[in-house]
Amino acid sequence: MGGKRKLGVGLIGTGFMGKAHALGFTIAARVFDLPFELDLVSVADVTQDSAEAARGRLGFRKATADWRDLLTDPDIDIIDITTPNLLHKEMALAAIAHGKHVYCEKPLAPTVTDCAEMVAAAEKAGIVTQVGFNYLKNPLIFLAKDIIESGEIGEIRSMRGIHAEDFMADANVPWGWRLDPRSGGGALADIGSHIIASMRHLVGPIRSVLAETVIQVPERPVSLGAAETRAVEVDDITRAFVRFENGATGSFEASWIATGRKMQHDFEIYGSKGSIVFTQERLNEIKVYYAGDDIRSRGFRTIWAGPEHPPYGAFCVAPGHQIGFNDLKAIEVHEFLDAIAKGGKPSTDFREGYEVQKVLSATYQSARTNEWVEIG
Repeated sequence: MGGKRKLGVGLIGTGFMGKAHALGFTIAARVFDLPFELDLVSVADVTQDSAEAARGRLGFRKATADWRDLLTDPDIDIIDITTPNLLHKEMALAAIAHGKHVYCEKPLAPTVTDCAEMVAAAEKAGIVTQVGFNYLKNPLIFLAKDIIESGEIGEIRSMRGIHAEDFMADANVPWGWRLDPRSGGGALADIGSHIIASMRHLVGPIRSVLAETVIQVPERPVSLGAAETRAVEVDDITRAFVRFENGATGSFEASWIATGRKMQHDFEIYGSKGSIVFTQERLNEIKVYYAGDDIRSRGFRTIWAGPEHPPYGAFCVAPGHQIGFNDLKAIEVHEFLDAIAKGGKPSTDFREGYEVQKVLSATYQSARTNEWVEIG
């Protein structure tokens, strides 16, 4: 580590994603030759007690109940935001104003206008930004993109994708921040943004959408076990047909009430010479079909992740031994830090978050009007 400049991290939020981000920084420092020496400086949470508990658990030096303390800390260079969506804009703009680089969970903000303001502020200030579309950082997704761009499966004709989980399947799950319409939407905004990001990443920009949204659980308890309920105004399921700018077509679905599904981030991509099939629930394998294979043995071949699929080899020298969710976060962190060191930008920066939000907004508009909506 000698001679490397120290880069300080301030984390806002210590829930599931806060822990994943903290582990991402920790793992990245162990498996990659990072351009900086990382310093986990301070963590902020809603109370001092919860912040102190997270400080010890996640390996930070300091803790605070006021996230604004991180902005004025001279040891902090990166503000990492893992709070509910409604808070992203205020925190990110404040961090940018203080000259901090920003790593923010998805979706970037509840509205297109909010996202545009965040992009403009970051680009004007020369701040490096990153949005947490970590499923794109899988070495096998890198392989899929290489196969597509090389022309191995020919002209891309269609893609269908789904992101489905079941954490809201039980109607007794209480009303919470995810159900607040001010946060910009329901299942589509919360988890569907991931499949939209994958479609844009692999096939290209989406030109228009035709969508429907469904509320299957119309009310939920105001708190765990309460008899009083509150109306649900955001989608449990969203489905949409899409037209890509390159002429391909497809569809996507987002659901947080898909009973039994824990992490179904799946897609199928069909080209004129072959196809690619992937499921996040088996994230260390991908299936590829080549129409030009000998007809006697033609079929989908399974490719297992290994050192030949960078940066898998940074984690494990043996193929088939598998990497996991937090390792994808570490790859995301590596890309972010490399961009800071080189003055570049990650592939999933605030501008990409803004482009995804434009598709989200158009999808909700289409569901209201029952018409095709162009992506503005």
